[in-house]
Amino acid sequence: MQTKLSPIIAGTMNWGIWDKKLNTSEMAHLIQLCIENQITTFDHADIYGGYTTEADFGKAFAQSKIDRKDIQLISKCGIQLTHGRDNKIKHYNYSKDYIIWSAEQSLKNLQTDYLDVFLLHRPSPLMEADEIAEAVEKLKKEGKIIDFGLSNFTAWQTELIRQKTEISYNQIQFSATHHEAMLDGSFDYMQMHNIRPMSWNPLGTVFREDIEQTRRLKKLLAELVKKYHFGSDTILLAWILKHPARVLPVAGTVNVARIQALMKATELQLEQEDWFAIWTESMGNEVP
Repeated sequence: MQTKLSPIIAGTMNWGIWDKKLNTSEMAHLIQLCIENQITTFDHADIYGGYTTEADFGKAFAQSKIDRKDIQLISKCGIQLTHGRDNKIKHYNYSKDYIIWSAEQSLKNLQTDYLDVFLLHRPSPLMEADEIAEAVEKLKKEGKIIDFGLSNFTAWQTELIRQKTEISYNQIQFSATHHEAMLDGSFDYMQMHNIRPMSWNPLGTVFREDIEQTRRLKKLLAELVKKYHFGSDTILLAWILKHPARVLPVAGTVNVARIQALMKATELQLEQEDWFAIWTESMGNEVP
């Protein structure tokens, strides 16, 4: 049975020095704000902030005095950056010793005894499934991780690891503008094997790029906002939540009003034709 995570997950990638540069008090306040709005799961990776954001979050979490049982923590390992560590070239490392060491580092940085979910950040051509499984089983046996999963893995790459150890999650890119996962077999595979998808960048490029695709979507969203009386971002999240794979969007906003609106997506039931309308406008043509 998988760990119960909140239907919308707070992504912390931009909380630290990579973007918002929140101080300890600001971060503690943001954690509290998320919890008050029923967002209790926080998504991390060791590399965020050049290997600094986990520790910043850990200090804020300790200061907040929030009970560990009231939140769920996700982290990822495997990417080796050239800044923040002494690496000559960006690469991946999934040796047994490294996976264990990385999980333990995340525990220290986050000031916690366990991770609810631990993910391999990106697939490596050199990863050995047996070695990965040994590391995962050891970490689970010692109570340092509860559930194990992957991030950005294809169905076949997932199957390679799943043959050796249980996979509970796969965090991939999925949004109205990046919908390949529901067409290339990724979501079908996950549903077959009870693997819960998480989607990073769930709003896609709708508000980031001014291209024909996003113009079409914005025009439709303006109509849907009037119909449903919800904001465009809420509608885009509801579009993701309607998929039967039971996708968990990872939302990276630190905007107070947007955080307060995120969970409204769980209340919004898009009509089927409106769901297909969003997909149609994204593609630029009707379904086959």
